Amino acid sequence: PAVPGDGADLYAAVQAVGMELCPALGITIPVGKDSMSMSTVWADPATSASKRVTAPTSLIISAFAPVADIRQSLTPQLITGGGIGATLLYVIDLGRGKDRLGGSILAQVFGQTSQAPADVDSPADLKAFWNAIQRLGREGKILAYHDRSDGGLLAAAAEMAFAGNTGVTLILPQGVDPFACLFSEELGAIIQVKASEAHYVQNVLREHNLLDCVTTHGTPNQNSVVRVLSTSGQEIFSESIFTLRSVWSDVTRRMAGLRDNPACAEQEHALRIDPSNPGLSPKVTFDFSPATIGHWSLDIGHSGAKPSVAILREQGVNGEVEMAAAFTRAGFKAVDVHMTDILSGRVSLRDFRGLAACGGFSYGDVLGAGEGWAKSILFNPRAHDEFAAFFAREDTFALGVCNGCQMMSNLHSIIPGAAHWPRFVQNQSERFEARVASLLIEKSPSVLFAGMEGSVLPVAIAHGEGFTEFASPEAAVACNASGLVAARFVDNHHRPTEHYPLNPNGSPFGITALTTTTGRVTILMPHPERVFRVVQQSWAPPAWRDRDAAPWLRLFQNARAWVG
Repeated sequence: PAVPGDGADLYAAVQAVGMELCPALGITIPVGKDSMSMSTVWADPATSASKRVTAPTSLIISAFAPVADIRQSLTPQLITGGGIGATLLYVIDLGRGKDRLGGSILAQVFGQTSQAPADVDSPADLKAFWNAIQRLGREGKILAYHDRSDGGLLAAAAEMAFAGNTGVTLILPQGVDPFACLFSEELGAIIQVKASEAHYVQNVLREHNLLDCVTTHGTPNQNSVVRVLSTSGQEIFSESIFTLRSVWSDVTRRMAGLRDNPACAEQEHALRIDPSNPGLSPKVTFDFSPATIGHWSLDIGHSGAKPSVAILREQGVNGEVEMAAAFTRAGFKAVDVHMTDILSGRVSLRDFRGLAACGGFSYGDVLGAGEGWAKSILFNPRAHDEFAAFFAREDTFALGVCNGCQMMSNLHSIIPGAAHWPRFVQNQSERFEARVASLLIEKSPSVLFAGMEGSVLPVAIAHGEGFTEFASPEAAVACNASGLVAARFVDNHHRPTEHYPLNPNGSPFGITALTTTTGRVTILMPHPERVFRVVQQSWAPPAWRDRDAAPWLRLFQNARAWVG
């Protein structure tokens, strides 16, 4: 049933957005859905009184556009050190000082939501802002960027401080109401620029008639505090970024404690507010220059032939495209092989030098899906014989990742030298983990990790069952000391760890990759195929950003070098 007034509100919203704002910006909304007029009415069985639940009066519109170069994406991470020199923070205020608080989080906290809300007063300003930011981004003039219209200036500055693990000092313009300036959710953003390029940035903003929108300035500071000063230098606010982050993350902490493993929730919260945590700091021990690890350029001593590698998948697996791309980049002919091809006899593993079992969501990612995949091999005579013969050959290699890792671990009875492998079961966090973690590459017989030992590399994690379950604690200790652990999770000080989320599944001794005594078969939970190019990585050190190939490409090139 319609709610009185909602129809008029919906009409006004469509009129403002569809007939006024979009034409002014030169964009279109191809389809839309509102919940403004949705409500349910029923009679209370006990009292026969009428009850109504009405959807919140809100309208959310998402925009999208093609990205020409993902390497030019901007993030809130403040950049300090690394020889970039002094930097400045500019607040671009498209509200032009109005600082309306209606609908803001501050107003909601104090129950004053009826005040005038932030608004788009000038579509021309919004369009000019977009063009200016795009130009400065393309030219590499913006080090960090964060929207201030979701929480306000103080929240945006704090989040940039958290991301960059550094303090921030803001200087408010003269004559403003600090509360309104810090909590208003008017359109705008904070940008970080080099002090040496500030004049150029100002000129670009002036060309777009936005220079007078820059009213608040700031800088990163080395004191790990968020400070707010008046123009005269009077301190309005000062607090440690770790104290602020503890408050900022408290709801997440409490939700995770109820929903997941409470111990893991506490470990993650402790890491967030640990002043000694340096963050990710990769270490590459092999030659990572473009001349040696770039596209097709690693000298691996082969004739240029492309040996075939089977990219094995099962129902629901979704990592085969990245896996094929990685092996293709390394000089292989990647062949798509579905389990039905093996089971029906359409494809034989006799024709391949390599086998890669891919990750994803096999069998809808039900618990133990990898074990089910393995049983479809072990209990089918044709498949059993195909895989057993492949693993027995001394001229083959195999890689199992994620679901493929879980599957191969359950094939240890037909893989020579794999008797020490564990099962992979539910993460200790009791949830699916999708994040970035650091892997220490150990010295092992693995042909895929040859020459990479000692490196600490960021890698994509996406699994719900990565905990290494050994037959006994003694078996875990023996495996750890066997020299057959190929990689393990480490903390940000490069020490093996079982702590969440640096070890996202809690495996003992940080174990997450194992190999056989021959080194020809390697299994691991993380996804190296999803990070073999720098542009695939959600975070990479600044020194890597102009490269194409990431250090993980070496794993696939090692396979090609071993095949010969």
